[in-house]
Amino acid sequence: MLFSESQLLTVLAEEMNMRKAAERLFVSQPALSQRLQTIEKGWGTKIFNRTTKGLTLTPAGEMIIQYSKEVVEKREKVVENIQSLESEVHGTLKIACASIVGQNWLPQVLKRFVERYPHAKISLMTGWSSEISKALYEGEVHIGIIRGTPDWKGRKIHLFEDSLFLVDREIKYVYEILTTDKPFIQFKSDSTYFQEIQEWWHRQFQGAPKQSIVVDQIETCRQMAFNGIGYAILPEITLNGTSSEVYKIPLLDQDQHPLRRDTWLLGYDSAFELRQVQAFIEVIEEFKQ
Repeated sequence: MLFSESQLLTVLAEEMNMRKAAERLFVSQPALSQRLQTIEKGWGTKIFNRTTKGLTLTPAGEMIIQYSKEVVEKREKVVENIQSLESEVHGTLKIACASIVGQNWLPQVLKRFVERYPHAKISLMTGWSSEISKALYEGEVHIGIIRGTPDWKGRKIHLFEDSLFLVDREIKYVYEILTTDKPFIQFKSDSTYFQEIQEWWHRQFQGAPKQSIVVDQIETCRQMAFNGIGYAILPEITLNGTSSEVYKIPLLDQDQHPLRRDTWLLGYDSAFELRQVQAFIEVIEEFKQ
């Protein structure tokens, strides 16, 4: 039999209904009926009995359908093996990424990826870490990129770490916060970032800021600090190419070591077997060097 005949018989056996099978195969019901008659003539036996309730398999039909399913499965396996041998990367790479990474680090990586693999497609969603974890658990994406230390049972790759800085146009030293009338500008986050900042603040000042402003987006926080509206604590990833007019004071922990944030790539083992994911990891490794 031709493969198309095997596929047709397999669909008929799954649906046991001429109308539904015709819809799945994108043919008219009369055309499907005529094609089935031709196939049965070729086999020299009836494969299906037609009833008012649908189709039923004849004893000979059961054997033919089993053979058809094996043909379809073997062909699909061969196609997969052939595709794995191709040098070109196809398919869609589905990524969920922390917004801050999507704005400041990921674009340069994706640029190289699409230049190297023009046949691959990219689906990108950005958001908070909780949204990224949800997308991974529900199978909506292949990989997730999050900030902080992940509680993840699957495979994970450390991408980079960056320091935290107090940023302001006038404040040169941390202790000047005690005398400034400027507000502390903060951005909302569902990660451990906010907790780390609070712990650092209380170690330094044992009290709350005189006044503060909370904004939704880190980019809004960044622009307000750069324009002198107030001071902010920002990760190094957001400060590339900043003006020399902005002072950047590194935050230190209790041991006088720089406070840093980690960025991780997460995914299930099955996703890492996909060629487009493997190609993306290869590009990422170049940026880690």
